[in-house]
Amino acid sequence: MDDNYQTYLNRVARMTLPEAYRSQIQHIQESAKFNLHSGSRQAAPFPGYSLITPPAAEQANNSTFHTKLESYQQELLQLPVGSDLIVPVPPASFHLTLADLIWDSAYVHACEKDPEFDQKLRSCCAEILQQYQQSMTNGNHPIQWQMLGLIVMPRAVGVCLVPQDERCYEQIIQFRRKIYQNPKLMALGIEQHYHFMAHVTLGYFGEVAPDLDRKNLSTMLSELNQQWLLNFPEFLINRVELRKFDDMTHYYREADWPSLNF
Repeated sequence: MDDNYQTYLNRVARMTLPEAYRSQIQHIQESAKFNLHSGSRQAAPFPGYSLITPPAAEQANNSTFHTKLESYQQELLQLPVGSDLIVPVPPASFHLTLADLIWDSAYVHACEKDPEFDQKLRSCCAEILQQYQQSMTNGNHPIQWQMLGLIVMPRAVGVCLVPQDERCYEQIIQFRRKIYQNPKLMALGIEQHYHFMAHVTLGYFGEVAPDLDRKNLSTMLSELNQQWLLNFPEFLINRVELRKFDDMTHYYREADWPSLNF
């Protein structure tokens, strides 16, 4: 399902163009991942598992990238668009998802159907990651990606990343294939839902007011993106971990849960 290298580059490049912002902003919607409680947005329950890079608070080797990203997030939040349009995610939780596994109602139903679902999922991921680690032959070549620009999604806003070269892209795609094509994971109901698009979410959309000036918003986002283009921080993918989440603000794991060093 995932794109080849050139198709991926073309697809994400189009997403950072002014016309893409103008088009996407016509379709933005309030995210159900944050609800209004007593005048402020609170994270709604949204449980599940993903294979992700360690969150910013736990990943020193990408500190420059995450620090820059936090300053970008602040610039985004300071745009004069209404205080409740963009609900920020905690900078400590910034991460790159390499493979979504299961979430929300699908996860709840899986646990109801099988009380041992969590243990089976963790065991299966441990087996896959161990096999992948043993098959790795690329030595110590770093997997470098780089921020390309701001992207607008239907219910969120973030930054997208592009690989330094085709090898860096293929290594992640091969990893994803090992996950999604594994018969044991498939038997647990894990399937691939989306083409890979490397991104870090900065915030989710809150109240999308009926009188929102969408044209002005797209212009502001385009101008903001242009300012960022001069400084592309690099992102090193050197570790992936199985993480659980209860909502979109915190991703956690136990010490013995599966992980992989690239």
